[in-house]
Amino acid sequence: QVQPVESGGGSVQAGGSLRLSCAASGYTDTPTCMGWFRQAPGKEHEGVAAFYFRENSTYYSDSVKGRFTISQDNSKNSVYLQMNSLTPEDTARYYCSADWGVRSSGFCYGGWGQGTQVTVSS
Repeated sequence: QVQPVESGGGSVQAGGSLRLSCAASGYTDTPTCMGWFRQAPGKEHEGVAAFYFRENSTYYSDSVKGRFTISQDNSKNSVYLQMNSLTPEDTARYYCSADWGVRSSGFCYGGWGQGTQVTVSS
């Protein structure tokens, strides 16, 4: 029921970088995981990345592995998504998620925010 809050979306040129931020506001406890999903017009909802706080581990989709990095900030119950080498294929609305359950790997399916738009021009 807690809705994460995303920020940092915008427009960049292909090859550029962008950093998204997400805060899991509402609860004071550190989440089990936080992560990112995205959806572009005409494409399916896609898991992008996840971070597990207890395990200090990350999980990425094949399409972004090596280009995107998810990092944690425990003091803010927040995560960042550093996106490098962006291409027009990365254009989508990006949604942050957070979960306080027992999941320990994979994408972080849980409550999600309203999203932030990322547009990559060629």
